[in-house]
Parts: sequence; C-alpha cells; structure tokens
Amino acid sequence: MAHLRFHIRFPEEGIRQPIIYQIGREYNVVTDVRRADVRDTTGWADVEFSGDTAEIERALEGLRKKGCSVDPIELNVVE
Repeated sequence: MAHLRFHIRFPEEGIRQPIIYQIGREYNVVTDVRRADVRDTTGWADVEFSGDTAEIERALEGLRKKGCSVDPIELNVVE
C-alpha cells in the first residue's frame, strides 16, 4: 500500500463542493487531510492518499477533471 502526499488547489467554482470526500468515494483510496485553508473564493489542502499506486493516480486524474491542480509534496528527511 502506498502513502503519497499532494498539495491540491481547488477551483473557485468548486470551492463549496466536497471534492475530497467525493474522490474518496469514487476511487479505492483513503484520504487524510493534513492541512487546509478554504476561503470564499480560494482553497487548498495537503492530503495524504493511501492505497494502490494505480488507484491513487486515477484519483489524482479525477481531481484534475474537477478543475483542481495537484502537486506532489516532497518530504525532506534529515537523519
């Protein structure tokens, strides 16, 4: 099972829609919102997706089809 994090920016016309919830129901992935900021006309969320890598990719494409921009979050680990 993969655990991947992404920064998602929502389109203004979808700001009041439960987009992350919808993606979790439409695809076989678990979503975990790590941070978010949603206002009247803009919004973003840092979300961890868990599941099969191919299914996560399908979910990300679903987000893009809903007008969201999706960028991977690179985790820097210092040992």
